[in-house]
Amino acid sequence: MKRATRFQAAGLAVLCGLMLLAFLSSIRFGIVQLPWGSVMDAFFSFDGSRDHLIIRSVRLPRAIIAVIVGSALAVAGCMMQAISRNALAGPEVFGINYGAALTAVLASYYLGTTSLKLFAWSSLLGAAAAGVLVFVLSSAGRPAMSPVRLVLAGATLNLLFASLTQGMLIMNEQSLDTMRFWLAGALTGRDMELLLHVLPYVMTGLIAAFILSSQLNIFKLGEEVAQGLGQRLKLIRIGCMVVIVLLAGSAVAIAGPIGFIGLAVPHMARMLTGGNYRLAVPYSAVLGALLLLAADIGARYVLPGQEIPVGVVTAFFGAPFLIYLVQRKETSS
Repeated sequence: MKRATRFQAAGLAVLCGLMLLAFLSSIRFGIVQLPWGSVMDAFFSFDGSRDHLIIRSVRLPRAIIAVIVGSALAVAGCMMQAISRNALAGPEVFGINYGAALTAVLASYYLGTTSLKLFAWSSLLGAAAAGVLVFVLSSAGRPAMSPVRLVLAGATLNLLFASLTQGMLIMNEQSLDTMRFWLAGALTGRDMELLLHVLPYVMTGLIAAFILSSQLNIFKLGEEVAQGLGQRLKLIRIGCMVVIVLLAGSAVAIAGPIGFIGLAVPHMARMLTGGNYRLAVPYSAVLGALLLLAADIGARYVLPGQEIPVGVVTAFFGAPFLIYLVQRKETSS
């Protein structure tokens, strides 16, 4: 047991090292190529030059936001899969992504502004509203708040919110033009001021997720066995849902609805930890940050001379992964 624990701790340290390398690479690589020396000098010997300004005002905030958003989405997906006992669950299925997008579109339409701060606060409000609706719908009837009800309520609301969002954009062409880049999921144009607005919610969610991680293994026992052991599953599930709303809602508020990070990363984390959620949660946080940093670097080189939204890159690699999961699930059953 101690040997396995040391091995998993070493694995987490290796992933943190890879994340740091990806973080520095995100600062260096892009349309404007910067030498490694300038990256180091921008931190320790800032002189106000063009390269240093690009690093301090553009690349560094973007890399930090990628770490925060990637970690938040991955941990939210890990908890979603744990409480629903569904390998295909994620923030997208929970209705949070399009719940946040719908309120952002409504705020833009009725207030006539495209401020990123407006998107952040309105989408955070929409994510919270979506989470409450999922809770209410999944709690109605018997059995109350079962995994099946939870997923069905989230998927139904997600489709409803997506349809309403598309309808609003079709009716208002100006909103479509100004919001299509944000709706694709992007890290460009974000600054530290925007991140600081939602950072308290992200940190609260991550700390709570680490605290609750030791309780997530209970759901693998099944409803009847866990309740027979005296576990208060309903309270644990409610706490997890609040954490999911905080993490996924904050991530969407900052970067828009980036897909597949919350779906794919928890599977990778469980493969490395043997399905122990106490370790899978911190693994998911580091892996989510690492993969979103890598996807953001790739988004700068897909098209020569321009960048594409990082959400397009995650969808490009995430869609085959989803197909693989579905096929594996059908084969195993």
